[in-house]
Order: sequence, then structure tokens, then C-alpha cells
Amino acid sequence: MSAPAELIEKVNKLREEIEFHNVRYYQLDDPLITDAEYDRLMAELLAIEARYPELVTPDSPTRRVGAPPVEAFAEVRHEVPMLSLENAFSDEDVAAFDRRVRKELSRDEVDYVAEPKLDGLAVNLLYQDGVLVRAATRGDGEVGEDVTHNVRVIRAIPLRLRGDGFPVHFEVRGEVFMPKRGFLALNERARRSGEKVFANPRNAAAGSLRQLDARVTASRPLSFYAYGIGAFPEDRLPATQHELIESLKCWGLPVSPELRVVRGATGCLEYYRALAERRHGLPYDIDGVVYKVDGLQLQLELGFVSRAPRWAIAHKFPAEEARTRVLAIDVQVGRTGVLTPVARLEPVFVGGVTITNATLHNADEVRKKDVRQGDTVIVRRAGDVIPEVVRVIPELRAPGAEPFHMPERCPECGSAVETEPGETLARCSGGLYCPAQHKESIKHFASRRAMDIEGLGDKLVDQLVDRKLIGTVADLYRLSLDQLAGLERMGTKSAANLLQALERSKRTTLARFLYALGIRDVGEVTAKALADHFGSLDALMAATEDELLKVADVGPVVSRHIRLFFAQAHNREVIAQLLERGVSWERPAAAPEAGELPLRGLVFVLTGTLATMSRDEARARLEALGARCTGSVSKNTSYVVAGEEPGSKLAKASELGIPVLDEDGFLAMLERGRP
Repeated sequence: MSAPAELIEKVNKLREEIEFHNVRYYQLDDPLITDAEYDRLMAELLAIEARYPELVTPDSPTRRVGAPPVEAFAEVRHEVPMLSLENAFSDEDVAAFDRRVRKELSRDEVDYVAEPKLDGLAVNLLYQDGVLVRAATRGDGEVGEDVTHNVRVIRAIPLRLRGDGFPVHFEVRGEVFMPKRGFLALNERARRSGEKVFANPRNAAAGSLRQLDARVTASRPLSFYAYGIGAFPEDRLPATQHELIESLKCWGLPVSPELRVVRGATGCLEYYRALAERRHGLPYDIDGVVYKVDGLQLQLELGFVSRAPRWAIAHKFPAEEARTRVLAIDVQVGRTGVLTPVARLEPVFVGGVTITNATLHNADEVRKKDVRQGDTVIVRRAGDVIPEVVRVIPELRAPGAEPFHMPERCPECGSAVETEPGETLARCSGGLYCPAQHKESIKHFASRRAMDIEGLGDKLVDQLVDRKLIGTVADLYRLSLDQLAGLERMGTKSAANLLQALERSKRTTLARFLYALGIRDVGEVTAKALADHFGSLDALMAATEDELLKVADVGPVVSRHIRLFFAQAHNREVIAQLLERGVSWERPAAAPEAGELPLRGLVFVLTGTLATMSRDEARARLEALGARCTGSVSKNTSYVVAGEEPGSKLAKASELGIPVLDEDGFLAMLERGRP
């Protein structure tokens, strides 16, 4: 069955719309729609292509999800060699380069294009009739590796060029890199799962691009800037380098927003110093500045020497690594209770600042690098990332230096330190009491789905803790009108409203109270299961691990977290204070018999917005009938309830053949009390 003409037109419009939003998000950092709206567009396109495979094209946005693994990288011979640049390390090197250029061209002054030297991986993109057909790494300059399957999943790179005026066949040169924010998030995920962390964004970008499985590459936060061309029809070349870059930008290729045209060595050095000052505020790593003669005809006149162009040079920044000595290893407690070892260093100047501390991440990292007090180490400062110890110089270690061991007690509050088998992170178990965790525990306690203290926002919590008006969540219920009215942006009326909200919050449910305590891995669903099973706080606090394991959604790990939390005297003391100050709940009614729960055993997923009730109310109605609500669609899902503007869950349900209820069907089911 061939696709109707109107469907073909719809597919083309969907692709244009998705690529437009890709540019807004990945190139301009200025999205116009929410992630949910973007997912809905993509799900609609995926559904049509699944039904009509003949509509799938190489440049479809759906091809960015990643193809099956390849066996190996094929070799690609570049049509025009990808040459390296000579380096300049001083102002005099730049001045000498400018003198050579002016002498060769017999000119008094020369204009240059100056741009950041990105610390990533160079790639060569081949476009045919405006469609990306091949991508390759630099390799040895003559021959690179075919990474087309991986480059297709980088959303910053257009699969089809925009506009017109581009050559039928030409190559684009540019840099694949990983922004700092994405690099930090990637390494944090790796640490939590016990996987290898990357040393720096460049290694992360290179490792991500050279994956045999493009689905791995698709999961990595890679980006791209174009900086030049390879094969390109001579009769289509503009007059200058900056005009060429502007053309690439018009065709949909992202280019550096920092590119400037400067005059002579003076202009180059002024640009270099200005960028060096802003370097650590840039969202990506750079290791220098590249200067290129702006006139393309002048570039041809200058030509090449050996394997480098005479018309360009890379002005490198000073090294970002230095050698120093570890004076001590302290342990810091983060706002979520995670313990992080920190090396106190002999002061050393690196990357433009004096460093006295460097993170050691976690106990596993310390053991792996074998960092000890007194060691001589290499430290790195890359951008605004916290300085870290790269490696130890073992031959300089003092005899008798003792290996580091994480403390068994929290250095802030003395509570037991919790480390799960197979995990890399150690945590303080005194969540309600630990001073390092005060702000985070209070913000969670006051949140809407916990105690729902209206008006107690993050900034107000910061003020209360910073001014030492509260230390634990129990102190919230001792605040006075005068104390609150004296805070910034808090008049008498606002203070009175907050006191009323605190008073209202005292009447809650056991499930909400348990969730508000912030016990590790005890979310809303688990908190409700615990409340339903034990019926009282005393029974839960006295429960053994075996008794906890009888509760739905509670496994060995969660049961240990619960036992350890209630075993801490500090936590029990805060709970007692909360009860003394009026926090209470009604004992739940006896659980209905199984026959009275017509939806028992059914799994529901809610997506979109319902007009007649909130998502929480819909979930509560379903759970009252015995159903279980989850956040993702799987083969175990019984029904999907779809309101207005459903997300990608609707497409997943269609793909798996899961029954979908609209709002009318959902309300009818609730009314009759059965499917």
C-alpha cells in the first residue's frame, strides 16, 4: 500500500518542523517548544514511517536514533588532505607569522579571521545535492575513518542543508566537541553506575565518535562547529574566509559565534587576550586561537609547507596542568549527603589561577589513582570545572605513606556512612539532622507532593538556614511571625500566610509524611506501599528487614536504606519533634478485600493533560480501585490514559498494541468501577 499524497506532504512538513526545532535547540540554544512537544512531533513522524517504510529517507530526523553496530570503521581517502596547523606559543611567534605572511604577499597589512581553537575531534563532511552522504575523521590527513553512522546522530549537524546556492558536491571541515555541561553530566552518570569516567571533554568526544554502536554515540551530548572546507568548486568560492563561513551558516551548518575579522598581529593578539579572559566562561573547552588569512585568493598564493598551510597558525594557551603536593585529604559532605574526598594542595598556579584544592571524586577514584597524603601529583584545571588530580608520581612518594580510607562516620554529624555493594558513592545516613544536608532536606520536606507547605520556596529556605533560624525540618514549626517578617521580601502579611500554611501542613497522611522524610530511594509509590502495609509509623520504625521485604516495591537495597535511616538516633529525634509540634495523620481505614478492588493487577500509564482532574487525582482514583500507575509504557502496561497533548508514550502504546483510553473512556471506566 503506497502512501497517499497528503501523507507525503505531512511527512515533509514534520521533517522541516523537527529540523527547525533542532537548530533552535542545538545550534541557537533558544528552544521554542517544550521537550514533550518535540517528542510528540518525533513520535508522529516515527509512526508514519513505521507504517510506510518507503517514505524513510537518509536525511529524515528519525535516522538520528542510531543504527545497529558496525563491525569496523572503513577507510576514507579525503578528496583534499586535512592538514595540521603550525603552533605559536608567544606574542613573538604571532608577530613572526604576520611578518612572513606580509613579506610573501608584499603587503603592509593583512586581515585575518580569528576564532577559538576547539578542543575536540576534526571531521570531514561530504554533502551531495545538499544531503550528508559521508563523514570521516582526520586520520593521518590523507586517509581517515568512516564515521558516517555516528555523525548522523549528532543533532547539531544538518542531514540536509537549508536554503540554496550550495555546490552539488563539496566537503565541510569542522570540530566535533562535547560542551562542558554535557561532559560533567556524562561523567556523573558514569560514576553513579560504576563505569569509567573520561579525563576531559576532548577524550569524551573522541571516544563517543569512535563507537561501533551509533546508539551509544546518540546517547552522548556531542556538538559541532564548522570552520572550513575541503573539496569545493573554485568558481563558487567567495572572496574571503569570513564570507565562506557566513555561507556555511546560511546553509544550516553551525559556526563559532566568536569568529572575528582582525587586522595584523596587533588585532590577533588583542583577540587572543580578550578570549583568554572569557575562556573559562565559554560553554566548551578551547586550547587556543586560530588565525587564518581572510582573503581566499591570498591563501592560494601562500600555499603550503610540508603538511601545514602557510596562511594559518594556532596560538596555543598556556598548559592547564601543573605539578604539586598533596598536603592532606579531607572529606566534604554535599547537600544530598554524598561524601567526596578532596585533596588539599600546596598552592600551584595553573590555568590562570592559584589552585589549593582538587576533587578526588569518590573512594574508588582515590584507590584507582592511589592518591595518598604527601604525594606529588599532576593536577588539571579545564575551564570552570573543579580542578582534579590527574595522576600520582609514585617515584616521588615518601616511605610509609598510608593509603586513604573513607570514614565510617559522617564528618559533619557523626551519622553512619552508607555504601552499597557495587556503588561508588558513599552517603551520610543522617538526612534530617546532618548540617550539610539541611537545605536540601527542608526543600524536599516542604515540596508539593510531600508536606505541601505553600509559600516556602527555595530562596526562603536559604535565608532561614543561613540566618540559623532553622536547623532541621522540625524547626519550621517553631518559627514566629517576627522572625519571618524580618526576612528579605517578607512582610507581615506574607509571614502570616506562611504560618497558616505551616499549620495546615500538620494535617497530612502517613504516606506523604514518609515521602517527606527523604529516605533514600523511598519515592511516593514506595511511601504509599509502606503506609498501606504497616498502617502506623511505629510499626514501620520497628520493622525488621524481613518484614520490610514483604512490602510491594521494597527490595533488599531499599529495605536496608529504611532500616539505616530509622536506626540513626538523630533522625528519630527529629521525627519525635515533628510529632510533638503537631504533625499528625488519620490512621488509614482497613484495606479492602481483594474482591473489592476490580482493577487489581492492572498497570496504567497517564500521558497528556486531563480536563476534569489533575494527574495526581487520576492516579489516586486508579490506585483506590487496586490499579498500579507507572511512568513508562512497556509490554506489561494494561492501559494508557491519554489526555490533551500526549507525549511519546502514546506512540509507544500504539507500537506495542497497548489499549488507549481517551478522557471520556477513562471516566466511564472509573464510573462503572471496572475495565
